[in-house]
Amino acid sequence: MSQAEHEGIIESAWSGGRAPFAINSNKLGMWLFIISDSLTFSALLVAYAYVRLANPDWPRPFEIWPAIAKSTLMTLILLSSSLTMVLGVAAAHRGDRAKTIKYLIWTMIFGAAFVVIHATEWYTLMVTDHVTPWSNPWGVPLFGGTFFGLTGLHMLHVTIGVVYLAIVAAGFKSDKYDASDVEVSGLYWHFVDLVWMFIFPLVYLMSVNLKG
Repeated sequence: MSQAEHEGIIESAWSGGRAPFAINSNKLGMWLFIISDSLTFSALLVAYAYVRLANPDWPRPFEIWPAIAKSTLMTLILLSSSLTMVLGVAAAHRGDRAKTIKYLIWTMIFGAAFVVIHATEWYTLMVTDHVTPWSNPWGVPLFGGTFFGLTGLHMLHVTIGVVYLAIVAAGFKSDKYDASDVEVSGLYWHFVDLVWMFIFPLVYLMSVNLKG
């Protein structure tokens, strides 16, 4: 093969449309983060399930009202935030800047509402029920540590997500970010919502106090 033919092969461009393995570097980075973070949450969920099953006297502190009602409301709020996030991403790809900002703001409002409601639940457990990460009135010390550790890490992710969306919304408004950046932020938000869909039944619904 001549030198000219060799250079022609090297310089030839992909002509079959979009490159089959091309991916935005930001999106790739987010997917790698989601994969690694999902391993962290998976380990915590498995650990929680193990210690719960290993302790026959595991506490059932969550009564239908207000604990389960409150956690159900938090679930509906996060599901609503996923919907507004989808609408925001779709608007961004259409080039509708105003609607994109509006849906991102609504997503942030839902996220902030989730954190506030969750914080009131923590306050009730700590102040009223005297639950700490090291002790609780029901006799199984691991309950507080696993509950606050798992839900606290998730609440931290939601808080970071609200700040992240605020940065993306401001950047998109000033034309610093584009639709792909909004889509990447949506990947993070949907991941956070999905994690809660595992926490809600495992931590709350399986610890309902039907005698209260």
